Parts: sequence; structure tokens; C-alpha cells
Amino acid sequence: MIVLIPAYEPDARLVTLVTDLGQADPGTHIIVVDDGSGAASNPVFDAVRALGAEVIGHPANQGKGYSLKVGFRHILTRYPGADVVSADSDGQHRVRDILRVAARVEQHAGRPGAPLVLGGRRFTGQVPLRSRLGNTLARQAFRFTTAQSIHDTQTGLRGYPAALLEGLIGVEGDRFEYELNTLLEASAAGRAIDEIAIETVYLDGNRSSHFRPVVDSLRVMRPLLIFGAVSFGSFLVDLVALQVLVAVTGSLGLGVVGARLISASINFLLNRTLVFSSARVSSGAQPHRREAAAYAGLAVSLLSASYLGLTLLTGVGVPLLAAKLFTDVSLYLISFQVQRRVVFARSRPDVTTGPSTSVLSTSVLSPAVHSPAPDAAPLRRVPA
Repeated sequence: MIVLIPAYEPDARLVTLVTDLGQADPGTHIIVVDDGSGAASNPVFDAVRALGAEVIGHPANQGKGYSLKVGFRHILTRYPGADVVSADSDGQHRVRDILRVAARVEQHAGRPGAPLVLGGRRFTGQVPLRSRLGNTLARQAFRFTTAQSIHDTQTGLRGYPAALLEGLIGVEGDRFEYELNTLLEASAAGRAIDEIAIETVYLDGNRSSHFRPVVDSLRVMRPLLIFGAVSFGSFLVDLVALQVLVAVTGSLGLGVVGARLISASINFLLNRTLVFSSARVSSGAQPHRREAAAYAGLAVSLLSASYLGLTLLTGVGVPLLAAKLFTDVSLYLISFQVQRRVVFARSRPDVTTGPSTSVLSTSVLSPAVHSPAPDAAPLRRVPA
């Protein structure tokens, strides 16, 4: 088992964490990723290196997600087959909880479809307002979009079976949004997520955290916000077209069909271009035709469900506008899940098994993770 700790400008709490981990389980190998902390942090990295931790990193700050992917790539190269537990460097994760997550990963080791394990905080006691607000927003957005309940979507204490590491390198995001994206990818791929309760710890009002409530909450929720915006825009197009077509033709059926054809075409193009583009692979016209066919099947199914819902509701006296709102909101979650799991699924990096070479070579990740580039920070071993 490897404990992976991304660290940006860490203090003595990182030294304490490495010390306590080594004493609690001497067999655990600890890898610390220096996320461009600068010379001022060298004494801390020297101290954890003296305690037996392996320190790697890059010269400029790139973000937590970037550092995790650098660590995963290093582990795949140097320690193939190793399971990984990631933990934060600021002392917010108790050693006993880190070892509990590691034990849960080992419990599932070797089983097909071994879950991603989360150490989920319950936010009891004195929790800083910015932390409570940020986690509540992310949790509710995740539940609304995936229909899956996870108590702590932003936890940095996570257990990754070895089989997931290659796929995790292909997940989008270099900063705090990366960890939510891994959950979205796992949910889309049907990967189980196992969450165990851990202690909620905030030291000095969580001042050491580099999480910015407004900016990083928006980063975390970016994929959800984009899909919601596209869906809402398509809904407005559908709503206006429905009213116009019903008024012109006098037929509810023609109005529903015509409006849905217009809005579905716009929705498909926007989702393909904006929402799911980062997880797709451009490999010619065939994927486009396959996605269009799958989306058409989804659109027909949603059209039938929408027409049935509108017919039933207007038949019992519900106004058309109100019936439209209720029906479309009910079908929103179904549409998102089917698009993630079916329509665009075959072109996406699979968190369950890892992406193919073509996915890695065309990924939107920072070049330093995949191939050298003049402006990319190379993986390096931090000198003593």
C-alpha cells in the first residue's frame, strides 16, 4: 500500500503525519508530491525525506489534481500493481482513518469492479462556514446530477485500487475540480463508490487549506453547471417552439414532436461540443454517427415519455406550461445519466479499467503528465 500526499507549501503538520504513519504502520510507503512549493518549504520536505518518505514534484504550482496525476503516473512506473491511498498534507486526516481506508481497499483487492473508497467527513462540531457551504453545494449538485448520494464529495482521503490508476490519469482537471471529476467518471462508468465515515478535523479554522470557497466551488461544479446551462437553454428553445407550433398547427402532438426535434438537435450539438467533449476522442466520422444514433434513440424515448406525461397532466386539467415544467424536470436526471453512460460512453476514458493509448495521447491533460513540452513542468525528484 502506498500513501500519496500532494503538498503545497506544507508546514510541520506534514512532518507529524509522516512520523505518525511510519510509527503506526512501518510497512506503508509514503510518496509526497511537492506542488511547486518553493525553496521556503525545503526544510519540511527534507524532514519527511529523512523519515523515509519519497519526495517527487515539479518546480511551479500546478494544482492538487495535477499533483495527484503526477503521483499516479510515478506509481504506475515505479510500483506497478500497488494500491494507493491519497491524503491531505495539513493534518486533517487522522492516521487511524487513513489506515481504515487502506484496509477497506485491501479488503476489495483483486475483486472485479473493486470500488473507489472514500473517507467521508460528517461535518459535525465546529466546521468553518466556508467549508460547510462548499461541501454542501458540491454534495447537493452531485446528488442532483447523478442521483447518487455521497456525503463528502470533496474529501481528500481516498483509496484507489491499482486497476484504477491508469484511468485516473485520463480524468480532466488539474486543481480541486479533479477529485469531483473522478467521482463523476466513476459514476458514469458504473464503478461502485464505497464511503466510510471518518473524523471531521479542522485546525485553526482551516486556515491552512488552499481551497477557495467561491472560485474553487465553481471549478468543482463546472461540469454540472455547463450541462445545466445547456439543458436549460435547450428547454427554453423547446418551450418557445412548443408554444409556437401548437398555436400554428392546433395539434399538441405535432407541437411536441416538432419542438423536441429542434431542441434535441441543438442539445446534442452543444453537449457533444461543450459538455462531454473533454472525455471524447476525435477519431473520424464513425463516433459522430454512433453518438448521433444513440442520442436519437434517447431523444425518441424522452419524446415519448414527455408526450405521455403532457397528455396525462393536461388531461386532468394541469395547464400546458406547468405540465411542461414538471415533465421536463422529471426527465432531466434520466437524460444526463443516459448521455454519460451510453451516448458518449464508448469514447470516454474508462475509470474502471484505464484508457487506451489513443485516449492518453489525445487527452486534454497538462502535457507534463503525458509528453514533454517546452512550457510543461517535468516530473522530477526533489533534491535533498
